[in-house]
Order: sequence, then structure tokens, then C-alpha cells
Amino acid sequence: MEDLNWVYTESVKDHFMNPRNVLDDLDSYDYDGYGKTGNVKCGDEMLFVIKVDRDKEIITDCKWKTYGCASAIATTSKLSEMVTGMPLEEAYRISPKDIVNELGGLPDNKIHCSVIGDKALRAAIEDYYSRNGMEDRIAREETNIICECMNVSESEIEEAVLEGARNFLRVQEMTKAGTVCGQCKDDVIEIMNKHIRQHFGNP
Repeated sequence: MEDLNWVYTESVKDHFMNPRNVLDDLDSYDYDGYGKTGNVKCGDEMLFVIKVDRDKEIITDCKWKTYGCASAIATTSKLSEMVTGMPLEEAYRISPKDIVNELGGLPDNKIHCSVIGDKALRAAIEDYYSRNGMEDRIAREETNIICECMNVSESEIEEAVLEGARNFLRVQEMTKAGTVCGQCKDDVIEIMNKHIRQHFGNP
């Protein structure tokens, strides 16, 4: 078993074993923004809540809870540290790659786990904007939602293709598309193949 330790960086292992900013009781946490993504039926659900200094527009505190895997725990723990004290607009633009880089990397087949944290954070920031009459700051993605259960858009499937996905299972790992009811599988494959042809020619 010791031979498997090289797979994760010390930072990942530390955040998994000693996660920061875990939410204990939602009812007692006076949050300004609430975001939830994923679906517990497929094993990955994330709740992220934030407190905001309204004058400075920075995140002063945040908490989270997940039913996800070790990588999801580690990446969200790290994310919670990254965004505390960060301006809302900057936190809104954080990508999975930013989180993984801060952790010193993840195994390729685990990078998709970090997607769930940044989506929940973005949902919390959007909730804050909506509560405070700032709907104009919410980035409205002009793209089709392909997987309704997991709210996966065509652009996310395209991004997965650009990052190396060449089959449905890999797209599913990276985006969570089709992990709940599975009814979108054919549509996901069609969109995936379209972007493979668009960017790389015929397979």
C-alpha cells in the first residue's frame, strides 16, 4: 500500500486528512451566498456558503460540505482557503486548473473531482449577486445545457474534449454528464464527436 502514496501530493493528503472550513451546521451559519451542485444519487454533491464584506466586496469567510471523494474533499478544502479574503469577481473566475495547481497536481483520472467545488462556489457568488440586486454581474452562459441533472453545458463538454476526452466515459468523468439518469448519453456523445471533428478533424 505504501507504493500508492506517490499518487497524491503532500498538500492533497494534508487537505484530505485535515480539511479546512468544513460546514458543521448550516442553520447556525449566517451566510450571504448559498450554492449547491451535484447530486447525492451519483455520489458527488457539494454545498458551499460564503460571507461577504459588502463594502469591500470580498469573501470574508466560507464553509462547505460534500459527499464526494477524497479529491473532492481536498480540492474544496484548498479552494476555501484560496478564496477567503479574495474579491468576489476574482473568486468567480477561479477554474479547476487553478485549484489543482495550488495543490501541486492531481492524478489525471482525479482532476474532474475539482470541478464540483468551483461550480458550487460560483453558484454561491451568483446567489449573493441575486440577493443584492446585482443580477447583471452573473455570467449568463450562452450555450445549451446537455445534461439537466448535473447542469452540464455544451461548452463544458467542448472543454473536456480540448483537455483530452475522446470517449463518453472520459467526458463523464470530467464533467459528471450522464451520471444520474443517463438519458443524455446520446446527446453527450453527439456533442463530443462534433467538437472532436471541429478541433481535431475526423477521429
